[in-house]
Amino acid sequence: MNTKRVTMRDVAAAAGVAPMTVSYTYTRPGRVASGTRDRVLAAAARLGYAGPDPVARSLRSGSTRNLGVVLGEHLSYAFEDPQAARFLAGVSQVCVDNHLGLVLIPSAGDAGDVDRIREAAVDGFVLWTTEVGDPVLDAVAATGRPAAIQGGPAAVAGIHAVAADDREAARTIALHMLRDAESPLILSHPLDRERWSGIVRGQQSDVRFPVTSARLAGFRDAVEQAGRMWETTPVAVAARNTREEGRLMMRSALAQFRPDVVIAMSDQLAAGALDVLGGSARVSGWDDSEIAELLGFSGIRQSLYDQGVECAKIAAGLGSSDQRPSWSLVRR
Repeated sequence: MNTKRVTMRDVAAAAGVAPMTVSYTYTRPGRVASGTRDRVLAAAARLGYAGPDPVARSLRSGSTRNLGVVLGEHLSYAFEDPQAARFLAGVSQVCVDNHLGLVLIPSAGDAGDVDRIREAAVDGFVLWTTEVGDPVLDAVAATGRPAAIQGGPAAVAGIHAVAADDREAARTIALHMLRDAESPLILSHPLDRERWSGIVRGQQSDVRFPVTSARLAGFRDAVEQAGRMWETTPVAVAARNTREEGRLMMRSALAQFRPDVVIAMSDQLAAGALDVLGGSARVSGWDDSEIAELLGFSGIRQSLYDQGVECAKIAAGLGSSDQRPSWSLVRR
């Protein structure tokens, strides 16, 4: 049995063209006349040639034409959470527009995270927000490849942070909701990767997720601006950003409190709270997704899709807008 590997030169000889023409047929087909392209592909089919070896090509060019997306969650999260999905849609669009591959790299908080970063065959990294001090951040920076992170942490050399002003946005929505409120309650994202859930009073001293930290700080600004005591304000901390988790935390909170206003850090958590509360309290969310419009609650509008586009452009070396992502208050 002949196991000799068919090469580009073999195809070129069979088609009567130069090896570069074969290469262009696969990589830049627009530069090859249609008749010549058909002759090359026919010769390749006869010989059983599947196309240029992508590994060899990347070694020669020094580029993989891939972007790595580092998720600090189980991979299923990317498909279950609507906002994570929107963010990935933005990243994917940049990949489609620029003929780039997309590689999902899970970061589960175990010893293998750093190795997965070091071994990733990618030209740049896009990171979903993670906690302060995550070893993955230093591992990404050490590669020297372009990198951008949605949400933060921001103070990591070599990684560009793409994040809205969550603190000011949180202050704004909270002030809107606190008008005429007698018993407000905060429904929070998790504080860190331990994903503890429960009811606390006021802000915790060590909140390692930067988005959670910034939003809690903004809520505190609003509570104190409204003449209230942050230290006595109940905060229900959810383990995950899901509607079911919103239901669970709301039921738990109702064992101790009777809130007339719930200020949630996401539309999913807000929807879960409304499932339990019905019309007994006003509820706000965050992101202004379809569910916010359907259920009719106020919130902060931002585009995770646009932030995905921005992160991907930075990671692909396509430049940056150098403008902080916008947000706006939506009143309903």
